[in-house]
Amino acid sequence: MTKILVCDDDKEIVDAIEIYLINEGYEVRKAYDGFQAVEILKKEDIQLLLIDIMMPRLDGIRATLKIREESSIPIIILSAKSEDADKILGLNIGADDYVTKPFNPLELVARVKSQLRRYTKLGNAPDTSQNVYTIGGLRVEDDEKRVLVDGEDVRLTPIEYNILLLLMKNPGQVFSINQIYEKIWKEEAYSAENTVAVHIRHIREKIEINPKEPRYLKVVWGVGYKIEKES
Repeated sequence: MTKILVCDDDKEIVDAIEIYLINEGYEVRKAYDGFQAVEILKKEDIQLLLIDIMMPRLDGIRATLKIREESSIPIIILSAKSEDADKILGLNIGADDYVTKPFNPLELVARVKSQLRRYTKLGNAPDTSQNVYTIGGLRVEDDEKRVLVDGEDVRLTPIEYNILLLLMKNPGQVFSINQIYEKIWKEEAYSAENTVAVHIRHIREKIEINPKEPRYLKVVWGVGYKIEKES
């Protein structure tokens, strides 16, 4: 059974989320600060984390940073703050999605399902072994969900991986921000620019020697992004 960890210092919110997730067939673990969340993740096989930002002892931002050192599980941040700067911060530190309080529980469940689908797909390799995409020293082995740069493994989150795979499958083709968002998130693009830009920057930081002068992942100003064809 899929295990989801819910972390919030408001126990009523945790209990309410638990009810909806259990009704969908998920197994729920509960934590009330970042330290508890980190410890549970060390001991149990958790498939997704829902975590609040403002918490005592260890807040959601620092907890997410710590978790991302060891794990690429989907992380959805919960916060009462709705400003774009806070959303960008959440994505910058490695979260996959951001939900603003108060939220519709059904929307939250839908986002959980969406992230789990991507994560499960990332971890399930097909039987064949021919889906390999190479541009220069950048290599994506889709059967093994593996990314290598000059022979060294690179760890990407599920969303980062899916964006890179989309671009690697179509070298030279420019994808607009809305196209990337709709293909990866499987929903209509709405204020998608910041979300996509943050993930693109993370990918560059991981695959480029100099992210400010990228060799592979290029921006076409006013149009979108592409993976440069090998010359």
